[in-house]
Amino acid sequence: MHIRALPIAVLAATVALAACKPQPGQTAAPAASVAAPAAKPAAGQADDNLNAVLWMQRAVEYRASTETIYRAAADKLDLALKQPNWDALVPDERGNPAKGLKPAVIMDVDETVLDNSPYQARLVRDGKEYDEASWDAWVAEKKAKPLPGVVDFAKAAQAKGVTILYLSNRAVHLKDATLANLRSAGLPVADDQVFLGLGTVVEGCEQNGSEKNCRRLLAGRQYRVLMQFGDQMGDFVQVVANTPEGRDALLQQYHDWFGERWWMLPNPSYGSWEAMTFNNDYGQPREARRAAKRAALDVAP
Repeated sequence: MHIRALPIAVLAATVALAACKPQPGQTAAPAASVAAPAAKPAAGQADDNLNAVLWMQRAVEYRASTETIYRAAADKLDLALKQPNWDALVPDERGNPAKGLKPAVIMDVDETVLDNSPYQARLVRDGKEYDEASWDAWVAEKKAKPLPGVVDFAKAAQAKGVTILYLSNRAVHLKDATLANLRSAGLPVADDQVFLGLGTVVEGCEQNGSEKNCRRLLAGRQYRVLMQFGDQMGDFVQVVANTPEGRDALLQQYHDWFGERWWMLPNPSYGSWEAMTFNNDYGQPREARRAAKRAALDVAP
């Protein structure tokens, strides 16, 4: 969902999103305010994101993981195309029959298609946290590179007549910069309508925070969705309660969809998985959030 900032699904009724703290690409739910940038850590002070960003930038294991996922998905494309009832949208997000519609795949952008680890690295270097101004400036640079394996997959899908839809929590005002970055990275962009950013108006559906269910519903009106790709649970289905119990229930409910219709990319840098440990409250001081994350660790007592 990054965005890096995947949508923060708020608890119960205020479900905000699909990704985590307000982070790149995604704007926080209206009710969730972003904390002011933290002061730069003192020399030697640990940064929670150091190892995660380093792994994403330097580990061959990360590159091998993304290539494995996209290669496996490519191998499933023909099967998905041949089965007329194959659909990657959950029933609640499918408002019309899928049979006979043009085929498409839905792809999140940040940390699913484009690698924003340089932005995260800058935050680590400077001792700062995500904020909309610095994120928008990064997007405007159009420097994000494609994840290993994604270009080959997207081109293979395009060659089979499959449209690539980019359903992102990057705000709609970042559309032009995002499409330019996708094109420069070698990704197929059929036209400007394939970008469904945060703020896209969907007739007959009221978006809750940065959840993506309305935009998936919109995609389903025109396409039979063969697959979905993302790095957050909210990239695939609405997260009504961003709690361990709520997330576990979704995984169990759609367990068989992963590796068939749904494809999850690894993202240890940020996400709604992090936010659930401190009650989705980014207004807390960084140290309070860190204490809650430490308390959530399983030390096998």
